Amino acid sequence: MLPFFWACSSSKKQDESSLAEFRTWALTPPMGWNSWDCFGPSVVEEEVKANADYMAANLKESGWEYIVVDIRWYVDNQTTGHYNAYKNSTFIIDEYGRYLPSPKRFPSAANGAGFKPLADYIHGLGLKFGIHIMRGVPKEAVFNELPIKGTSFTAADIYSTDHECTWLQDNYTIVAGKSGAQEYYNSIFDLYASWGVDYVKVDDLSRPYHDDEIEMIRKAIDQTGRPIVFSMSPGATPIDEHAHAAANANMWRTIDDFWDNWAQLNYSFGKCAEWAPYIQPGAWPDADMLPMGKFIRGERASNRYTNFTEDEQYTLMTLWTIFKSPLMFGGNLPDNNDFTNTLLTNDEVLEMHANSVNNKEWYNENDLIAWTADDPESGDKFLALFNSAGDGFVITKDLLYRSGTVSPLTDGFGENIDIELPAGSERLYLIVNDGGDGYAYDHANWINPVVYLDNGDSIQLTDIEWESAGAGWGTIGLNKSITGNPLNVKGTIYEKGIGTHSRSIIVYTIPKNSTRFKAFAGLDIGGTDHQGGSTVEFMVSTTDPTPTEADKNATVSIPVDLNDLGFGGECNIRDLWEKKDVGIFSGSGYTSVVNYHGAKLYRISESR
Repeated sequence: MLPFFWACSSSKKQDESSLAEFRTWALTPPMGWNSWDCFGPSVVEEEVKANADYMAANLKESGWEYIVVDIRWYVDNQTTGHYNAYKNSTFIIDEYGRYLPSPKRFPSAANGAGFKPLADYIHGLGLKFGIHIMRGVPKEAVFNELPIKGTSFTAADIYSTDHECTWLQDNYTIVAGKSGAQEYYNSIFDLYASWGVDYVKVDDLSRPYHDDEIEMIRKAIDQTGRPIVFSMSPGATPIDEHAHAAANANMWRTIDDFWDNWAQLNYSFGKCAEWAPYIQPGAWPDADMLPMGKFIRGERASNRYTNFTEDEQYTLMTLWTIFKSPLMFGGNLPDNNDFTNTLLTNDEVLEMHANSVNNKEWYNENDLIAWTADDPESGDKFLALFNSAGDGFVITKDLLYRSGTVSPLTDGFGENIDIELPAGSERLYLIVNDGGDGYAYDHANWINPVVYLDNGDSIQLTDIEWESAGAGWGTIGLNKSITGNPLNVKGTIYEKGIGTHSRSIIVYTIPKNSTRFKAFAGLDIGGTDHQGGSTVEFMVSTTDPTPTEADKNATVSIPVDLNDLGFGGECNIRDLWEKKDVGIFSGSGYTSVVNYHGAKLYRISESR
């Protein structure tokens, strides 16, 4: 039996008649398991069933319900956590150009049964079934001019090579308006509906933002008559597309692939705060998966448990739940330990996740962050406190620029930087941090780095000496890569730039009348040519980002002013993770002690 909070749908807070019908299919943020972190593109049927069995026995009553088979289930010879090259992939596809699950990896899919037997098994456990697909039409269908079901057109009539996915070459773009284009999307979703699919994650869709194909997918789902939750991936979804995303999808990614790396978690505070105003019932900004538990053969993690400390896992779960992100667990559930399950089954935290409103960042000052939310039933307030303490390599509170994770998933393998510099700045710090997969092959280039002055002059940083420079591997290159080769980002050669490797800080002395900094920050081909490498974050600062000993492993005391939270009298404060009352307090009489990289989560109630 589900706990009471789960039965209390968000429809109490908003009239369902005011929602698009598809948004009623996910009135609370979806919660489930996805095979990506743990198995990469190579999960097999028995592994999916094992995770489904575990969820049904241990997590279902806490509201966990989705079992999602992630990428490339249609490749027969996919056996590792890394993608087979297109030319070395054996695709399973039907006569209408629609991918089918590999019968070698999913034996129940043999003889054209598709995913229906596996979906039936999962439904029999009282759970829901989901799959991952790539945007577009299979190249195999185009090359073989396979017919589009129910039409006189073929796959060769609806495709374009424009905007082809940069990191997986299985599909071509489908061109909206071409005869047969909508019908092809209809045909694949009709197939998924016949299998009993409840959830579809569509990749290479929202960064860059493909509004035409998003709308075709929305129509295709709706015409099936089956409620299929629609998840858009990856991020970062453009913030100015929030209205379009909410009008078409149930969830969309706020960032790129998220892994068990503190730098990425630290970066997520800003992205969650940015997206919080757009949280709506049935339309959820998605902070990405929970890389917790044990990973078996994932793309970036194999045969190990999460790198997050217990305090960092509290931070992860606290931020994701008060932000109301969908929760998709990434580890192998049968390997969960008691601590992990305690995080996943705390009914008081999950009640807040499901039912709270007005979720937002309260403040973010000096690496101390607070979020608040309201309980619409009781009038209580939720308070989350975080001791972010930098990203483990540098202090992040005074950064002028953060790229977020840059990887081969990033269009162009880099980011353009154009930022104003504070008046009177004397130093410029160019920082490259690891992006979440360790330091292997994190070759990074600062291309054409230029400082502009208030008199109209400019300084090419490659024409002056740096004050200091360090890299995590190799010797920093001036107008060459870290390996001494030409600067090369995705096949484009550049004459001017700095080649380095995470973790790296390069310091320049700059004139006090400096006003602007521009550069292209990109991944060097020396790293991207290696499978699984090159995942970094670029940062820029004009203050020294190096943490002191006092910044490291520091437990902090954070005062809580109840008056500022809107409470004029005595309040009961309850620790939701500990599931116990802390005591009665008023005014500024309570101080919370928060561990380094840790979090606290409270329910605050007026004393009655």
